[in-house]
Amino acid sequence: MPRSRFSDFSALLLFLAVSMAVSIAGAAVTATSVGAWYQDLNKPPFNPPDWVFAPVWTALFILMAFAGWRVWRAAGFTRAKMALQLYAVQLILNFGWSALFFGAQQIALAFIELLVLLMAILTTAAAFYKIDEIAAFLFVPYALWVGFAGMLNGAIFLLN
Repeated sequence: MPRSRFSDFSALLLFLAVSMAVSIAGAAVTATSVGAWYQDLNKPPFNPPDWVFAPVWTALFILMAFAGWRVWRAAGFTRAKMALQLYAVQLILNFGWSALFFGAQQIALAFIELLVLLMAILTTAAAFYKIDEIAAFLFVPYALWVGFAGMLNGAIFLLN
């Protein structure tokens, strides 16, 4: 039985809500130390200004939600079970990085976790590609940004 526009729109809202909930939770953890501890860290010259992070992460979380929705729309929860489980894992790992880096102030552990996150992103994109190529390509900016964040995290570790 084909889905209605209402169910498609409702599912999109659900994907956006879950994605933005992870984003907000990560931002809340980040806020605990970004104003003090983070400001006192030595940072590499390629560190972007602080105001860049919120709009970039917001855009990436929206792209993630849209990608997950496209996969669900193309295959449903049953046929896309593994791909959507990978999607959930990378969301959890995304929050985990904020918790380790900003919450626990564990730069080295955060770097290791970020490498795992990057692998989860690439694995999720590969799983998405088998179902919906556009969904996979929506993960490219995310993978690139997390790769950049990894360089930043590694440099901050070395400088501190």
